[in-house]
Amino acid sequence: MEILRAYKVELDLKNKQRTMLLKCAGVARWAWNWGLARRIQEYEETGRSSNAIEQHRQLNALKATEYSWLYNYSKSIPQEALRDLDKAYQNFFRRKKNGEKPGFPKFKSRKRGIGSFRLTGAIRVEEGRIRLPRIGWLRLKERGYIPTEGVHILSATVSERAGRWFVSVQCREEIEVARAIGEPVGVDLGIKEMAVCSDGRRFENPRAL
Repeated sequence: MEILRAYKVELDLKNKQRTMLLKCAGVARWAWNWGLARRIQEYEETGRSSNAIEQHRQLNALKATEYSWLYNYSKSIPQEALRDLDKAYQNFFRRKKNGEKPGFPKFKSRKRGIGSFRLTGAIRVEEGRIRLPRIGWLRLKERGYIPTEGVHILSATVSERAGRWFVSVQCREEIEVARAIGEPVGVDLGIKEMAVCSDGRRFENPRAL
């Protein structure tokens, strides 16, 4: 059976690496705000706005002129930010259609937090470290948690919280599902007793806390 699973680990960074991650988060925030501003402007002028694919093409065309500094970073950072913006628009119209509070996408500010960014492409994990596109090798504070074999890495999301940096790796992996055998058993969970089974078995609540 094939499943998607995420593994999140804190990063052990040097000052130069922290600066690089701050810049990458800034690129993702800038791409979101750029895409949102253009979509608002397009809607006001034409009654429609571009989707993530169209906006990524527009941004690529502008790289060689106005935004050449984007070449210093992985192309997946602004691309994934525009995809997130696209999802935010889809959720807005879905909620509006269902009569819920829509919640139109908002511009992102550095004052509300550093934020995060997502990477795709050549991501490699080894014991105690991870390699991210255009960033390089970063040390992990926890060894052996992210699998190094038997999985296909789809993306890596880097985020900051209270001065600590984390990486969440989404993987596609195969697991073996054991087929159930024997008669089915009903289980009633409780407080006095942790569980009472329909076959008469009872499990006491250890009340460890």
